Amino acid sequence: MSDLSGTARTRHRRLREQGRHDREALFEVLREGFVCHLGVIVDGAPMVVPTVYGFDADHVYVHGSVASRSLAEGAEACVTITHVDGLVLARSVFEHGVNYRSAMIYGVARALEGTEKLEALRCLTEHIAPGQWEHARRPNRKELAATTILAVPLEEASVKVRQGPPGDADDPHDVWAGVLPMAHSWAPPVTAPLVTHPVPGHVRRRIGKPF
Repeated sequence: MSDLSGTARTRHRRLREQGRHDREALFEVLREGFVCHLGVIVDGAPMVVPTVYGFDADHVYVHGSVASRSLAEGAEACVTITHVDGLVLARSVFEHGVNYRSAMIYGVARALEGTEKLEALRCLTEHIAPGQWEHARRPNRKELAATTILAVPLEEASVKVRQGPPGDADDPHDVWAGVLPMAHSWAPPVTAPLVTHPVPGHVRRRIGKPF
């Protein structure tokens, strides 16, 4: 597995021991989430928009309305994904922190069209809800025309991971210290009004599973 890029934007300057340098670390972060924050410059000011994503070996995909100002082709973009695993509660407030996994992806966003656009939308849908692309109706021509799909290459990326207990074991203050873990899992589905069909298997199988 190749290493991540080492550009000026992705070089770890602080807490270098938390940096990860192989591409598999990037894919681990991407696989375990589905919400990212897309950062772009709009009218000379920064804009950061939360949105869902999908990915393959070469790109991360984000989508939205064609009217969205954040989804501009050719714009320099920064896509960030963060998973919070727990609060790190130390002996000193100064040493408090968070156990987390995060990735930052930099690149020029490219708008997709035609079969490439449809395939990216399938990739995004299947990442969010595996099995849903075959279960639900596919987008029609009008819906596709109203949707923008951007591809951001995975060529320039940075990954950081913080795990473990507080780092102030030598602090003489005698109080409890440790980690308060955070767990995420899917709850039972809530059927929409007027729907008489049972919950499909690909949805039921996610109940209780972590995300």
